[in-house]
Amino acid sequence: MQNIRKYYRFLRSFRDLEEKSAEVIRHHEVPLEWLHKKLRRNQFLTLSGILVGCTAGLAGVLLKALVHFIHLFITQDYHLPYQLLFYLIFPFLGILLTVVIVRFVLKGKDGKGIPKVLSEIAQKSSMVDPRKMYSQIIQGAVTVGLGGSAGLESPIAITGAAIGSNYARTYRLNYKERTLLLAAGAAAGIAAAFDAPIAGVMFAMEVLLAGVVFSDFIPLIIASVCGALLSKIILGDEIILHFRLKQDFNYWNVPFYLALGVLSGLYSRYYMLMANRVDHFFERYRGRVFLRGIIGGAALSLLCFFFPPLFGDGYESIKVLVDQSGASLLTGSLYVNLIQHSWAVLVFVGLICLAKVFATTVTISSGGNGGNFAPSLFAGAFLGYCFAYALSMAGWVELPIANFAIVGMAGAMSGIMYAPLTSIFLIAEATGGYDLFIPLMIVSTTSYLIVRRFSPYSLEVKRLVDKGQVFTRQHDRNLLSLLHTGDIIEKDIRIISPEATLRELVALIKISSRNLFGVVNDAGELEGIIVLDDVKEVMFNTELYDSTHIRQLMKNPPAFIDVQEPMQQVMKKFDETGAWNLPVTNGKKFLGFVSKSSLLNRYRQLLKDYSTSEEEL
Repeated sequence: MQNIRKYYRFLRSFRDLEEKSAEVIRHHEVPLEWLHKKLRRNQFLTLSGILVGCTAGLAGVLLKALVHFIHLFITQDYHLPYQLLFYLIFPFLGILLTVVIVRFVLKGKDGKGIPKVLSEIAQKSSMVDPRKMYSQIIQGAVTVGLGGSAGLESPIAITGAAIGSNYARTYRLNYKERTLLLAAGAAAGIAAAFDAPIAGVMFAMEVLLAGVVFSDFIPLIIASVCGALLSKIILGDEIILHFRLKQDFNYWNVPFYLALGVLSGLYSRYYMLMANRVDHFFERYRGRVFLRGIIGGAALSLLCFFFPPLFGDGYESIKVLVDQSGASLLTGSLYVNLIQHSWAVLVFVGLICLAKVFATTVTISSGGNGGNFAPSLFAGAFLGYCFAYALSMAGWVELPIANFAIVGMAGAMSGIMYAPLTSIFLIAEATGGYDLFIPLMIVSTTSYLIVRRFSPYSLEVKRLVDKGQVFTRQHDRNLLSLLHTGDIIEKDIRIISPEATLRELVALIKISSRNLFGVVNDAGELEGIIVLDDVKEVMFNTELYDSTHIRQLMKNPPAFIDVQEPMQQVMKKFDETGAWNLPVTNGKKFLGFVSKSSLLNRYRQLLKDYSTSEEEL
């Protein structure tokens, strides 16, 4: 009897499943849409984290593999002078091809860089242009594959962010879930680039989600693990940055690691200042993209000609520096005959360290695509090598040069990217263990604290913070940045000509539900405002109806709001003037009014939507 009941329950469950499947088919729903409705929120987000992580991880693997194969294709066993000619041709070609792709294929509308993603989180409710799911791969492969001195991690992170954002948009997820999956896609991309899942999570939390309050990080972790796993399976250790420690950590070297941290912080500040100057130089050519590309391509080619390790993302040079020696980098360059001179090796490595910022910023600012992630690791490795090599060569102390080069990577990355946790865990995972965890913490935190003394934000992010276009760590400012002036303009305000009479104003008051009127001339420009309370004394005196004109009654508004003005500035104007309504203009053209009450209502609604209860999680 029990077996019969079990069999009956089995048939019943099978029939229920069949009916649900038929319902899905009838309503033309794809499986994930049906699952989205049937699963609990955290279950669906976990599944989404897996799918976004795998997709973003594959995109990262694809970009790394493309650049690797481009390098193999264009790199031959050249001998001098053909090898030097190679450095003059391909970097120049890479910049120009990228400019052509952006100009004619992408129509010049494809932004680049991590700050662009931060701006889209804050300004566009985490909605990323779908074209970035493939455009960054193309640009990054062309730029870096042909010798651009920049990193692939920025294009990979943007691609992953676009994948996560558009996945969320497809299933109509809300802002919090969309932001979470955007960060999950970027984390998976970073994890795939380095086979470092913890570093991917830390990157998302430190860089992308800075100032964003979240308590649900499971999809983020799962996506990062998926990205790293795919990278490990497909790429192995050949393309990924990976090291094996030759010497253990010696606690007697702690003072020297502390000194390296200070040096890394100072170098990071130098890096940011020089990058800013180079970027400002190319700003003058913003309207002439081809001239800018020619100048940048020529400058980059010359830098690669004199310093071949600047060619490409530089990971191979880092491996040579750590696993072999700085002298090995002189092979195939103009300075091959100086290998036997220790001081020449030190000068050569030091000059490369100083020149890296110029090569990277020229690559990015002149029209190439890439980021400062890999260059910061490159510069840190060369800085740490120079520091330890100089002390050892001077005979003051015998230091483990390879270890200092590895730890130097974390120091420079922490200071340049403002991401100490990401740098610590990235290098720890790249070395296959935590033997250098203590020096990594010392150097990274010291470097970070030094650069924070100069500025609370990294240089490229600070420009957007000053404009109110990215999140800060102040929660109220973050919520205000989600509001846009154009979205809360009240356009039901009645307008009247400055040449109109009081009689016309009284007629307008009869049909209006507002106590505020805009005085607008024939050109559509706002000349003043009329407040009902200010005209009560004269509006009942019929003798003045035809002799009194609006120009005599109007007054200037306490302040004007530009439609492009950030919401923090709008709130500041309301606070300073004490007004409850302010006019909005586009140039001189009148658009409507913004009321303080509607702005506060929208702010409270955002605060309510943004605060996720524990029951929802």
